[in-house]
Amino acid sequence: MEKQSKTRTEQILRVMYVLSWIAFIGLLVKTGAILVSYSVSLIHPEASHNLYRGLNLHDLRDYNLWFYTQAVSFMVAFSGMKAYVFYLVIRALSKVNLRSPFTLDVAHLLEKISYVLLGIWVVALLHNAQTEWFAKRQVVYLDQWQPRDFF
Repeated sequence: MEKQSKTRTEQILRVMYVLSWIAFIGLLVKTGAILVSYSVSLIHPEASHNLYRGLNLHDLRDYNLWFYTQAVSFMVAFSGMKAYVFYLVIRALSKVNLRSPFTLDVAHLLEKISYVLLGIWVVALLHNAQTEWFAKRQVVYLDQWQPRDFF
């Protein structure tokens, strides 16, 4: 039996598949870390000084627990939706057949990816609007999300 050599396209798809898994797992870990840190900060308010990788939301938590919960919810939604995009990419890459790459299943997955990306954009807009609202009322300063924050 002869060993078929893989084409360059197949190799690139395999690398993309592996990188998508790495991104998916990393984003799941990030989302989980934010959720766990938030849960701990509800019991121990001093934990909000370092919510995730140096993010200090202690002033916001002291000002209003509801605003703090909203801000963290946007972060969780943002990170979780990005993880879901990579999950869909993994599924799409696993279904790609080079002889017929755009099957109905792949087309549906690409459609789902576009809807989730639109949702990520809406979450970023809401977060930025909330940030501006906080700044106008001098509640606390949060960084606005930029397009580079999407990935």
